[in-house]
Parts: sequence; C-alpha cells; structure tokens
Amino acid sequence: MFEQLGLGDVTPREASIWLALAIGVVFGLLAEPTRFCFRRAVAGPAGERRSAAGLWLWALGIAVLGTQGAVLSGLISFDDHRFTTTALPVLAIVLGGLAFGTGMVLTRGCITRLTVLTATGNLRALTVMLVFAVTAHAAMKGVLAPARTALSGVTADLGIGTLADLPGGALVWSLVIAVPALAYALTARLHPLTLIAGAVLGLLVPAAWVGTGYVLLDEFDPIALESLAFTAPVADSLFYVIASTAVEPTFGAGLVGGVLAGALVASLIGRRFEWQGFEAPAQMGRYITGGVLMGFGGVLAGGCTIGAGLAGVPTLGLSAILALLSIAAGGVIAARLLDRVSAPDSGFSGPSDTQSLQPAE
Repeated sequence: MFEQLGLGDVTPREASIWLALAIGVVFGLLAEPTRFCFRRAVAGPAGERRSAAGLWLWALGIAVLGTQGAVLSGLISFDDHRFTTTALPVLAIVLGGLAFGTGMVLTRGCITRLTVLTATGNLRALTVMLVFAVTAHAAMKGVLAPARTALSGVTADLGIGTLADLPGGALVWSLVIAVPALAYALTARLHPLTLIAGAVLGLLVPAAWVGTGYVLLDEFDPIALESLAFTAPVADSLFYVIASTAVEPTFGAGLVGGVLAGALVASLIGRRFEWQGFEAPAQMGRYITGGVLMGFGGVLAGGCTIGAGLAGVPTLGLSAILALLSIAAGGVIAARLLDRVSAPDSGFSGPSDTQSLQPAE
C-alpha cells in the first residue's frame, strides 16, 4: 500500500519514524495528565489502585479489540511475530518479568511512566531512564548478552504460540480478555474524559500495528511490524543520541522522542512541570537498582508493561501474556516486601525518603 501514498522520495523506514513520532506525541499528551501507569494499577497507593487499574484495563480492552479487528480484516498478521512463537523461553520471561516488576516498584513507576515524567522535569525519572537504557543495551548487545542468551535457551515447546490456536479462535479469546477488562473499567467510575483518553491510548496500539504492517508495507523495502514499546526503543534512543552520525533513527527512537515532546507540552499546559531530584543517596541507590532490574528484566521478558502488555497482549501471544503476568506478580511481591522494611537509612522508609510510598511523580 505504501506505493499508493505518493510520498515521493520518503522511504517506508523514514515514514515509519514520522508515524512513531506522531503516535508518541499523542501518547505523551494523554499519558501525562491521566498518570497512565501499570505500576499504580498493581502496586500503587490503595486509594488510587482501582482507578489506575480501570484506566489501564480500559486501554487494554480497546487495544485488543482494535488489534484483533485488524487481524480478522486481513490487514495484518502475527504469524511470524516473536510474541507468537511456539518455543516459549519460559525461564527468561518469568525471571525477566519478576525483575521488571520489582524494578518498577523500586523506582515508583514503570519505564513508560518514567519516560513521561522525565519530560516534566523529574530528574529521578531521567536518571532511571538512562540507567535503564544502558542496561537494556548491555543485555541486547553487550556484556549482559551471554546471560540473556543462556536464560533464553531454556524453552518449552507448547505446540501453540497464541490463544487463537485454542478452541474458539481469535474472536472468542479476544472477547474473553477485552470484555472483563472493559467491564472492570466501567465499575471504576472513571471520568468520561478519562475514558476517552484511555480509549485513544488503546487505539494507538492497533494504529501502530496497522501503520507499520499494512499502510507502510512495501515488498521491495520491508520494515518491521511494530507498535508501542519502550524497552528496545529507550535503548535505541540513547544509542542514537550518542552516535547519530553512525546509526540511523528507528521507529522506537521516534516513539520515545514523540512521548517526551507530548508529555512536555501537556505538563506545561497543565502547569505541572517542576524540577525534582533525589532527596538522599539511599533513595538514588534504590532508583538505580530499580533501573537496572527493569532494563535487564525488560529484555529477558521480551518487553515492558507496554511492549509486552498493552501492545503485546492484543496479539494474543502466549509469551506476551506470560510476561505481563510475571511483571504484575513481581510488582505485587516487591510492594508487599517493601511495606515490611523498616530499617533506618535503608532508602525504603524514613524521613529522608518521603516519596517512598508514592509514585515516582
């Protein structure tokens, strides 16, 4: 279809970067004021957890219906996608998910939320984002790659890689996921404007899948089928910033750049931009530890709460579903353990860390 767009000298790869930038801007504009974050949904303050979960599940339900609608319409296919592989690297996914979930609790926000917060002047979030990017890159191509390869080598061949292979097919299993998610969101009594924002956030997922897998499809110059994600994109963005004369920008770099721009605009309009930093060395140590765990865990699990969660689950891939469940389990377990920690100067409690029980913002 790409040839029919008449974009002149623009290549599919270049067009995909502009698409990612636009999607990222919209995501940042909406995620910043709504405080869209998976961590708040599973391990946030008790008074906020239901509304946060409602918003996240609302977006997920919309993403599932939109993505599978595109699949059933024949626009895209996940037959050869990594999320639908039958040889499931169970050990890597579970350990990676648990590590990521623990990390997002230590940093008081998943990498997606921290990317958004970086644009609002939060230097804690910026620090974690940089540590996350370096660790993720080391896991993909650096000193941590051998460990990743060893853990990923432990696989379980289930014979199927997606829920669509089970009785009922894609339509039934899409409804099994989407209907309860949407129903829960409606019981959370979210503001109508919040529901609209959540719906748009969810629709960005199929928009990216269809954009890269159908609209920009060119058999002579193919590009990867991609959607919202932050693990590899954040790592790619850092690498592009420090070596832009040697490497080309990617869809992920465009996405991250767009999110930062959109979140910055939203925070300035809402007068929420504020410089924030660490209050104590122990707090900084906790956030850096969390960044390392999320960076390595995100690569092992095959994605973050957005890449494997909001965008991955709609593919109905078993690896994405297992990754999200593992991240959620890691977050819940870590939050409960941290609630029991009361040692002074530990960085987890005490007057020097007044943000310990609050989200990263």
